[in-house]
Amino acid sequence: MASSWHDFSKDDEKRISLRLPTELHARLVEAARADRRSLNSEILHLLEVALTTVNGDDQSP
Repeated sequence: MASSWHDFSKDDEKRISLRLPTELHARLVEAARADRRSLNSEILHLLEVALTTVNGDDQSP
């Protein structure tokens, strides 16, 4: 079974700078609050879900 993002140590992390539209940032902050996660954890969760869905999709172009 493949490791998920939360199994990595600090040595396995990469920092990035990301520009977000104000409205998208607000939506992410609200989603994080509703899910009781930090903004960073919410973004990681959403990326993991999105990439899992993409990788599981047999109808790639």
